[in-house]
Amino acid sequence: MERTEGTERAANTEGTEKRRRFVQRALLFPPPLAFNLLLGVLLLAVPPLVTRGAAQSQPGGGPLIDNERVTVLDMKVPAGGSSQRLGSVNRDVVVVSLGGEGASVGTVTFEPHGVAAVKALEHAAGSRAIVVELKDAQVPPLKNTSGFPNAFPRPGVKQLLDNARVLVWDYTWTAGVPTPMHFHDKDVVVTYLADGALESTTPDGQSVVNPHYFGFTKFNSRDRSHTEKLVKGSGRAIIVELK
Repeated sequence: MERTEGTERAANTEGTEKRRRFVQRALLFPPPLAFNLLLGVLLLAVPPLVTRGAAQSQPGGGPLIDNERVTVLDMKVPAGGSSQRLGSVNRDVVVVSLGGEGASVGTVTFEPHGVAAVKALEHAAGSRAIVVELKDAQVPPLKNTSGFPNAFPRPGVKQLLDNARVLVWDYTWTAGVPTPMHFHDKDVVVTYLADGALESTTPDGQSVVNPHYFGFTKFNSRDRSHTEKLVKGSGRAIIVELK
């Protein structure tokens, strides 16, 4: 029987509609092979969550500390990232190495703002580092009227840096030996390089035990007097005094 132009158009339309319904059913109820192929295509289309070579903040992607003076990040240093900046290019940055990949724990690097690439930073920082971004707000040290010496320098401390933005110290506590009673005239960022606990005692005799662990970092405000004694484990820290 000879088909007219109208019947051919209707047949084509019906065939197209059948194919469309077939595709819809396949998407809703795909056989195992088709489903696997479809899933593979979708996964390839999804961008990776982490760009290779980018430094990542750990844990959770957010800063450990963020206030008017500093932003502090616990960073995983990317492999092959020796020419990559850790921290904001628009801020002065202090990098405290937590070791790995041949780097020494406690190595400290200062990079002024505007430096887009840091040569040999991967070797200096290792595979993990605490990055302290210094904000513009600078606060002069408080006048010490406490009657006690300033917190630093103190016996046994090692000075690592002294510039217009920071004073950086490396200090190890001795078990059972209290530090001299002292006054903190500057805000500080403290990164602990050991696991233990320190007992802090104020001039009026009030005491509190503060546990710490490797990599634990905190911000302490100025205008405090106390003495500290290691009562558990080990105690070593990098102390960044903010000018």
